[in-house]
Amino acid sequence: MLRKTGCEPSFRISDEGWAEGAVRCPSTHSDERPAGSPIDLLVIHNISLPPGEFGTGCVQRFFTDRLSVDEHPTFESLRDLHVASHFLIERTGTVTQFLPCTARGWHAGISSFEGRSRCNDFSIGIEIEGTDFCPFEEAQYAALVKLARAIILRYPIRAVAGHSDIAPGRKTDPGPFFDWSRLAVPEILGCGVSFPFFKACGLTI
Repeated sequence: MLRKTGCEPSFRISDEGWAEGAVRCPSTHSDERPAGSPIDLLVIHNISLPPGEFGTGCVQRFFTDRLSVDEHPTFESLRDLHVASHFLIERTGTVTQFLPCTARGWHAGISSFEGRSRCNDFSIGIEIEGTDFCPFEEAQYAALVKLARAIILRYPIRAVAGHSDIAPGRKTDPGPFFDWSRLAVPEILGCGVSFPFFKACGLTI
């Protein structure tokens, strides 16, 4: 059920967990969430394939088992790796959805949040096309705010965290160039979600 607000979200999430307005590119890299598990965490990642290259389509092929590791020397590390986030936001702001939000995506890996392990059980993952070493695009932030708001209105999301927050020492994304303040807007904050990044910095929003 949608939370009560004054207007409809731009990416309205259906009962089946699919976002209207997103490009649908189904992946099999998921399974069922544990019975009764809430969906209350949003995890932000970054990704680029090959590393530092954008708009190649390799991320989409990787998440859907269509990427050959022979395409690029760096892809050898991806051999036999089966992962997928629920969403990808490209540099252009285009949003692609690989998994319904109701499914347990394979995006977080070994992880924990506020004393709970296995974050895949209770989270939705959003990959933003980028790296730890360059700024993200305005179009990506605009799409992220709209998508995050739609997800928060559909599910009881309590926090928005980075991959680095739930897997410290193992993961660094979304990285130092990700501007968390871009999510600290009334349409997000008004839903009562928290941000571990601001808490770690000693900031109150």
